[in-house]
Amino acid sequence: MRNTVATGLLDALAQAGVREVFGIPGDFALPFFDAMVASGRLPLYTLSHEPSVGFAADAAARMRCAPSAVAVTYGAGAFNVVNAVASAYAEKSPVVVISGAPGTRERGKGLLLHHQAKTLESQYEMFRQVTCDQARLDNAETAGAQIARVLASARRCSQPVYIELPRDMVDAPCAPVFAVDAPPVDREALAACADEVLARLSAAKSPVLMVDVEVRRFGLEEQVARLARRLGIPVVTTLMGRGLLENADAPLVGTYLGLAGTPEVSALVEESDGLLLLGVIVCDTNFGVSARRVDLRHAIQALDGRVTLGFHTYPDIPLGFLVEALLERARPLASAQAVAPVQAPRGLVRDDAPVEPLDISRALNDLMDAHGRMPVATDVGDCLFTAMDLVQTDHVAPGYYATMGFGVPAGLGVQAASGRRPIVLVGDGAFQMTGLELGHCARYGWDPIVVVMNNGGWGMLSAFRPDATYNALGTWNLASVGDALGGAGHLVRTRAELGQALESAIANPGRFHLLDVRIAAGMLSPTLRRFADAITRHG
Repeated sequence: MRNTVATGLLDALAQAGVREVFGIPGDFALPFFDAMVASGRLPLYTLSHEPSVGFAADAAARMRCAPSAVAVTYGAGAFNVVNAVASAYAEKSPVVVISGAPGTRERGKGLLLHHQAKTLESQYEMFRQVTCDQARLDNAETAGAQIARVLASARRCSQPVYIELPRDMVDAPCAPVFAVDAPPVDREALAACADEVLARLSAAKSPVLMVDVEVRRFGLEEQVARLARRLGIPVVTTLMGRGLLENADAPLVGTYLGLAGTPEVSALVEESDGLLLLGVIVCDTNFGVSARRVDLRHAIQALDGRVTLGFHTYPDIPLGFLVEALLERARPLASAQAVAPVQAPRGLVRDDAPVEPLDISRALNDLMDAHGRMPVATDVGDCLFTAMDLVQTDHVAPGYYATMGFGVPAGLGVQAASGRRPIVLVGDGAFQMTGLELGHCARYGWDPIVVVMNNGGWGMLSAFRPDATYNALGTWNLASVGDALGGAGHLVRTRAELGQALESAIANPGRFHLLDVRIAAGMLSPTLRRFADAITRHG
């Protein structure tokens, strides 16, 4: 087979770690879709709406610690996926966006082209704002170098990149794509940085390690767990880092949520004089409810390829190199203290009482205790805070960007990428956005267990505006939707029915199960209640 721009791109994607493409075809993208099918290089999963393919690719990338790809058409398709790509950019997930585009001859005719916004460049310029690198493959001689550059950027920065492929360039001859080497690291600067980090931790009376998304994105969980064990230092995750170190033997205490979290974890972090932040995004989601008790000026922050200690910064120190250098030098810290982990709630009471959010956490924890850990995909809203009470397990959620509609397509992306059956936690408002994507499960053999917290409205917003009528959605019969889409729907009104529905779902794999769990309006998880109270008092 001759090497073309399309085959060169597909080969380069595979070499960069991409294992799947999620897409929706359209006229400007049809030649590339034809090339994907003809090559058979990567599996192609088509869904119903562009935001969903973006969310699915984001979740797949998070699960595998490697890039995943999205293929869409120009204008109407690409603009539709921008929000999902913005979420991946904010939360550092390496999604490769490939958009079909008008051909080079079409661009020169002087006519307005269908799907065009303000100018033919509007789409490219918009994606500059939500990707770390971009390329337009309109020159076969330079296409290989451009492909190599943007894919290297996706891996180095763990953020989305954008590739625009004119439809008349798909079959143009192209030289092979050669991977771009990562820039060298100054070993003297790295050594000095690692020595200073360890010196600060050794001098601290209460050192603590906090981990967040970059630890997962760069595949560093096992190394970080070894570092924590070697130092004897307690570990906490952020809200965004929930599920980190699930498969690693680390002294993990729990998740830091400030005033919304467990007092023991909050005190551990906020009273630490040696807080080491590895890959932690310093945002309001992670620290906004700390009541300003975490003084980040005195913490050690390693993020975005640099390390900041107090008031000075070591640039160009990638997180993986820092962790490796710390491991080479680490010795047990004399001041480190063992801290008991926070226990997740268990023991669902199976009676005729109505279901509360905490009952869902208990029921899912009981399920995973009995049948093993399952990956969890969570949407935003109270389902995100309910997930904070789950046992530690692989977990994907838009905790910082906080876009609705993530949960269901993310669950599909998790199963496509890992082959593991996921649990999806989603509110009824978010389900209304992307829940119909479950209709594709039969085509691909996916069988997620989807738990819809159906309270007839946008429950999290109601926590802040309890009297606002605009938060009401009405109560939809979502159990019947599950049956209509080829799955099994379960209407759940009581705690006994919740336990029975989960037992049925786990005992009958091969198709998705949708649990329509009715929750009274105003009934919130304890964590969301504390979070809302903290925001109200201190926001």
